[in-house]
Amino acid sequence: MPNPYLPLWEYIPDGEPRVFGERVYVYGSHDNANSDKFCDYKLKVWSASIHDLNNWTCHGHIFHTREDRDHSSDTSWSDGDLYAPDVVEKDGKYYLYAYIMGAKGCVAVSDRPEGPFRLVSQYKYNIPEGKGEDCFGNGWFIDPGVLVDDDGRVYIYCGFESSFAAEINPENMFEVLDGTYKDDIIPVEQPFAFFEACSPRKIGDTYYMIYSPKVGSRLVYATSKSPMGPFEYQGVIVDNGVNYPGGNDHGSICKIKDQWYIFYHRMTNGTVMSRRACVEKIEILEDGTIPEVEMTSLGFEDSLSPYKITPAELACVLIGGCFITEKNIVSRPVTAITSGCIIGYKYFDFGEDYSSKTMKFNTVVRGTGCKSRIRILIDDYEHGEEIGYCDVEAEDGVYSSVVTNVTGRHAVYFVIEDRFGGWFTDMFKGRHLFELESFVFIK
Repeated sequence: MPNPYLPLWEYIPDGEPRVFGERVYVYGSHDNANSDKFCDYKLKVWSASIHDLNNWTCHGHIFHTREDRDHSSDTSWSDGDLYAPDVVEKDGKYYLYAYIMGAKGCVAVSDRPEGPFRLVSQYKYNIPEGKGEDCFGNGWFIDPGVLVDDDGRVYIYCGFESSFAAEINPENMFEVLDGTYKDDIIPVEQPFAFFEACSPRKIGDTYYMIYSPKVGSRLVYATSKSPMGPFEYQGVIVDNGVNYPGGNDHGSICKIKDQWYIFYHRMTNGTVMSRRACVEKIEILEDGTIPEVEMTSLGFEDSLSPYKITPAELACVLIGGCFITEKNIVSRPVTAITSGCIIGYKYFDFGEDYSSKTMKFNTVVRGTGCKSRIRILIDDYEHGEEIGYCDVEAEDGVYSSVVTNVTGRHAVYFVIEDRFGGWFTDMFKGRHLFELESFVFIK
């Protein structure tokens, strides 16, 4: 599946990927289209076979802080929104760690990784000597990330604008063991610059902490030889704000069969809310480092086919103010397209057909009463080869043009220009020219 890899109407941010048995599960918050806030009152999980990452199954709502038409609330003390969960397996049980905005967090359990989960307890802890009531983030346990170590010991990592870690009683999975609390497990000072989104992993004998720093729209990581640190800053894994409307990021790394991935989210609907789940392939080198990867349209794919209809919303480059918006459950165009906007897709494999000199480009657009031109470039939107252009008229329609045949694997960029002309061109600067629905190349 390309990015976003879940059905295009689904908004799952803060995804924590976990492989249990023969399936990979993604546990996340739940956003809504065109919302003015993060998250809502339910948590969802999706899963796929590790042998088929193109078919994802929704397991529904697995935990709730409010009653809805199908479920009662799982939390009697709060109806606050549910943020950024994690799930781990211990002794054949699956434990969900919930962060409830503005209220005490909790732990729930299920006999199955897909839930549903039933409440076990709020987090239980004693305030360490010298600490105040705001310890453990006032009991919220913000963005909990949990690690079950090889020796059976259990650690929880949390924080917003500063971090903490503690050891959890493995006998009940919700009680913090006295004397294990540690502040600033990841420092707030540079280069660490901790902000939020703790996600621990252990690879070999090395502990990895994936998190979001204060600067940018990134997921970065630090490593240690001990679960309680000290950690050494390593670098950026992915940045969802490179040539794209960025925002907060949250996710983690996961090995599925022989391939490592970074799971993250990116923004839609012209806000930093309405986040959707994305994934990129990564490599962990022999020295344990992870080279930074770019944000692409690929998801689990090695390349996309230009000869299949591509929904506009798979764009991984949006420059100049254009953005993806959901008009309804089946229509999510790139909108707010003005002269100078750039819309990009990485990567298409055009094959090795050297017999043709040309091919056709076709695009479906919604007109706004303006005339414009889509310049089509490959590899780079500034200095790449321009293989042709397609003129768009004032009304809705399918527009076509003949372009130069392309072989091999390339990024494709649409550079938008208006076609106003005449004396009053300056009066129309900034006009929304059209909305891009989809496109396809035809040999």
